[in-house]
Amino acid sequence: MKLQVILIGFIMLWSQYTDAQVVSDWRGIGRTGVYNESDLLEQWPESGPELLWVCQEIPDGYSSIAVAYNTVYTIGMVDTLDVVVALDMNGIIKWQTPFGLAWDQSFPLSRSTPTIEDNRLYVSSGLGDIACLSASTGEIIWQIEASKKFEGNYGRWGIAESLLIVDEKLFYTPGGDKTTIIALDKMTGEAIWTSESLKDKPSYASPLLIERDGKQMVTNFTANKFFGALVDDGTILWDFDFGSYSNEKGYNNQINTPLYHEGSIYLTSGYDHKSVMLNLAEDGLSVDIHWVDSVLDVHIGGVIRIGDYIYGANWENNRMGHWICLDWKTGKVMYDTKWYSKGAIIANNDMLYCYDETSGHVCITKATPDGFNVISEFEIIYGNGPHWAHPVIKDGVLYIRHGTALMAYDIEQK
Repeated sequence: MKLQVILIGFIMLWSQYTDAQVVSDWRGIGRTGVYNESDLLEQWPESGPELLWVCQEIPDGYSSIAVAYNTVYTIGMVDTLDVVVALDMNGIIKWQTPFGLAWDQSFPLSRSTPTIEDNRLYVSSGLGDIACLSASTGEIIWQIEASKKFEGNYGRWGIAESLLIVDEKLFYTPGGDKTTIIALDKMTGEAIWTSESLKDKPSYASPLLIERDGKQMVTNFTANKFFGALVDDGTILWDFDFGSYSNEKGYNNQINTPLYHEGSIYLTSGYDHKSVMLNLAEDGLSVDIHWVDSVLDVHIGGVIRIGDYIYGANWENNRMGHWICLDWKTGKVMYDTKWYSKGAIIANNDMLYCYDETSGHVCITKATPDGFNVISEFEIIYGNGPHWAHPVIKDGVLYIRHGTALMAYDIEQK
């Protein structure tokens, strides 16, 4: 009987290790920013969708949210620490757990988003501390000072990376002279492999999984490079000098997770940085340029693809930008429209959800190259600071985070 119990325990552990699936991720499963929920409102009441609840007591930050197990999670800063906060589905705080040192210089508030799988929550802090927590209780399962341990370094705004899980591996990009990207055992935090170093600082972007010719590769930016590394052993297959497409001042603040579709990879960055469409070779071993664009330079709001078109907001200056649509295949500008300011964008099916970062307006519009035509909009009145957190859609609810406030709006058809 004792042997049987041990065997059952082993089987359960092995199943957890091999069959677990990510249930909440940065910009949705697949990191595309496109959600696939049905029966959502295609027009809101004049005053906006119904506000289900608002919590105005979360720790301050710019982090987006994760939703799983009837709980809403985000990260905020308390004193010198980054803290995971969990709320129930009525917006009541369940628990808060400090897990690592926050960035303590320019724009110090929290920015990374939790990644959740199999009742485990994975987070990185502004100074590169990584932790795995119980999603139920907030208890820390393991934690490491990852940037310190792997001799990473920082850009001017610290670490903003949302961690990526592939099978048993948890990926993080410390940069520096020792390595560029590492794979940790998600169950223990121990290193599985460390890649070679590209001799560059990390960016503020979050990695993306790409599959090509049977190869799984994790892709991400450093301050100047965009690279692809084999998931199995960390071999860097290729790197691309995206930094050379910056403006004359050399601003390379890579923030946006790239888009990938059928062998094409779209890269974009703000501050008059040119965007680039890359071709990934059929064998996955090299990239080359397909087209270059100088109109859509997304600052911090992300970018999405729907069909043959790219949608996002460009950078005119730190408080202004237009909403842009490009042809995926050619880079042709389909529209260039002013609506308040630049901001974050997500989508559900063929509807765009845009969140202006300056005045806090939220709108929906059809994802069509024919024009940016607002169907409905409303204004966020709670919270503080810039409106930088990306919206999230889950089970018919639109979640908006603004500083110390988190709001849940009912956008489901009745």
